[in-house]
Amino acid sequence: RDGKFTEKIGTYNPNTNPATVDLNFERALYWVETGAQPTDTVRNLLKSEGVYMMKHLRGGVKKGAFDETVCQQKFDAWKKVKDTSKEALEKKTADEKKASAVKNLEDEKKANEAIAKKVAEKKAAAKAAEDAEKAAEAEAAQPEATETPAEA
Repeated sequence: RDGKFTEKIGTYNPNTNPATVDLNFERALYWVETGAQPTDTVRNLLKSEGVYMMKHLRGGVKKGAFDETVCQQKFDAWKKVKDTSKEALEKKTADEKKASAVKNLEDEKKANEAIAKKVAEKKAAAKAAEDAEKAAEAEAAQPEATETPAEA
């Protein structure tokens, strides 16, 4: 073959956490059962989505080890376990993001409080300097006022 794809059966987005796989399960299973040889990466994705598990279970049905309903029950149980672990990972990631946001907010509040305290100290120092200056001016004006009545 020339390496071109025969049919688009899905997409993979590694930029999300966990990575998103959009897969046409039935078509992927069809191609795997007909003998398609996917690359290592695609094979791993198909395994994680359960395509190879279903192929394995259907092989058991063809050999007569169990019937189609047992096959579907086993696959559903396997898929449920996979979905539960995926949901747990998503929940853990969301909780970590939430905890990080709360921590960042607390750190920002502490920084803002420190800045507000410094500003208040500077304002208090400026007010104290202004009060001292007014007191000095009042003191300087007071001796002049006491001298003039003494002359009278």
